[in-house]
Amino acid sequence: MHNPFTPVASVSVDPRTARVHEEGWQSWSPSGAYALDETPYRPTNDNWATVCYRPGVTVPEGTFQGEGLLALDPGDGSPVRLWAAAEPLTEVPSIRLLVEGDTAEISADGPVKEFTGTGIQSTLADWAAGLGVAAPGPAPTVWCSWYEYFTAVTEDDIHENLRAMDTLDLPIDVVQIDDGYQKALGDWLTLSGRFRSRAGIAEAIRARGRRAGIWTAPFLVDPASDLAAEHPDWLVRGADGGFAHAGRNWGHDLSILDTTHPAAAEYLASVFTTLRSEGYDYFKVDFLYAGAMDGVRHGSDDALQAYRSGIELIREAIGPDAYLLGCGAPLLPSIGLFDAMRVSPDTAPHRRPEADDYSQPGQDPAEFTGVGRQWQHGRLWINDPDCLMARPAVETRERWAAHVAATGGLMASSDRLLSLDQWGVETTRRLLTGAAR
Repeated sequence: MHNPFTPVASVSVDPRTARVHEEGWQSWSPSGAYALDETPYRPTNDNWATVCYRPGVTVPEGTFQGEGLLALDPGDGSPVRLWAAAEPLTEVPSIRLLVEGDTAEISADGPVKEFTGTGIQSTLADWAAGLGVAAPGPAPTVWCSWYEYFTAVTEDDIHENLRAMDTLDLPIDVVQIDDGYQKALGDWLTLSGRFRSRAGIAEAIRARGRRAGIWTAPFLVDPASDLAAEHPDWLVRGADGGFAHAGRNWGHDLSILDTTHPAAAEYLASVFTTLRSEGYDYFKVDFLYAGAMDGVRHGSDDALQAYRSGIELIREAIGPDAYLLGCGAPLLPSIGLFDAMRVSPDTAPHRRPEADDYSQPGQDPAEFTGVGRQWQHGRLWINDPDCLMARPAVETRERWAAHVAATGGLMASSDRLLSLDQWGVETTRRLLTGAAR
């Protein structure tokens, strides 16, 4: 049950020049600033509302709404006003702004604190700095298999790109294997038929002087997985995990691992302990929204407590020196847990997202929300703007590369390296070299 909205503030605005920043719930939720006469980005279907926005939360038409953070530049020269969750790690109220003439009425369904500043981004940055999060260390440079091979990646693809990194003299620290090496979501230690040995490929990566990275979606479980069949009591009851895309194993509804169940928690810890022992020390954990979904859990933790304790369990298993990148994560409840965080929807070889839904893959939504969340970089974590794609088939690749470079965040290449033309190789090398300094 969500609490009723109660008034927080009433602010005079200049309707022609005022701007409102909405902060979305998780990595893929649209976030950024709008003029008062603009229509904010909203979900265009129910599944995306579950997977990419705040589940169970709708916004009335003609209303601005931030999840835990909402900022207003009144446009008349008076200070920027920021309303922020009083306890952002444990309670994230929705904060609404409704314009009536030349007045903005702000309300919230939970406790918020008010801050003032001189610009939207700088006021948000000051708020983040005031949380006292330890400054993140430098990020490694990365090559990731996803945007070329998707779920069809093979062990041979990894070997080919490993050789190409040497041939092209690319300063890549981490080679990260993405979705496709595992049999099913939940069965993380059982290989798909396209990989021979997880430890063997990690050893091959490290033998070339690079670090081995791996992808998981630790809280999602395929109902057709061995885990779901053998341990139905490990799943959150009454929770709809949605489905993310129609790749292998993904074209149907998904279940959620209940990390408050001691045996499920022990299993998840063993997955990450095993991967760490095999030589992986860079972990991209994805679709993390699932860990914060409401449902019936074994333990008494609420959804946000369960989420944080699940991430803490992963961190304990991989150790303090491993690199942890979050994605699809509820942002405010993630503060203090990650080295780096995806701060936008997925990019894509194309600009426009499907159905013009700005939570969906595309360069336009990735740029909009990436720019809107630039204030988080270096204060809460290293921002991950998503991967550089520099191959000729990528639409407006020059503009996308410029956006990635401008963020100063995590730098990851995601092309089949041998498919790059001269511009692609030179741009990839330049961006990786700049990030490696």
